Amino acid sequence: MTADWIAQFPGLSRLEPAVRDVVTRKSAVIAVPEGTVIFGAGKSPENLLLLLKGRVRVQQVSEGGREIVLYRVEAGQSCVMTTACMLAHEDYSAEGIAETDMRAVVIPRAVFDDLVSQSMTFRNFIFTAYSRRITDLLRVIEDIAFQRVDIRLAQKLLELVRGTDQIKATHQQLSVELGTAREITSRAVPSSTDNC
Repeated sequence: MTADWIAQFPGLSRLEPAVRDVVTRKSAVIAVPEGTVIFGAGKSPENLLLLLKGRVRVQQVSEGGREIVLYRVEAGQSCVMTTACMLAHEDYSAEGIAETDMRAVVIPRAVFDDLVSQSMTFRNFIFTAYSRRITDLLRVIEDIAFQRVDIRLAQKLLELVRGTDQIKATHQQLSVELGTAREITSRAVPSSTDNC
């Protein structure tokens, strides 16, 4: 396997040659189709995934079936939930779903454990990515707790439009994104977007 994927992760490009060799020899590149559940609540993480292409939605589902999007993992990133579970040797408390077809590098748990304990460069890469994602997650919690729904909805609609002239999302889908009930989202949506 070639190590060209390492260039997508600046922290890994500084790995010592011996550690880089271990990472490239003991990892694999996988392809995952859109819609695949990559991990789920109650499951133990087997691998650290480093996303090369595509997008993963990480969400939590309540016992009543209500969903909230916690964050998304984009190309060039790793999943903070997976990192946390691997470091703590705990099961997932959320699920990750491939929103698009994706490619990722998988680093097996045993290799991850060895590299974290033996390589300061690898450990710094993991903890730097972890701290950035935790900051993002805290921002989501702050938004849900303290920011008005109409403002959060406007921000989400601007994010979803991304250079297109139309947004295709139901009130329920927007509610999941905002971490609120569909009824609350429906009241916040302006009447000119009833086809939303």
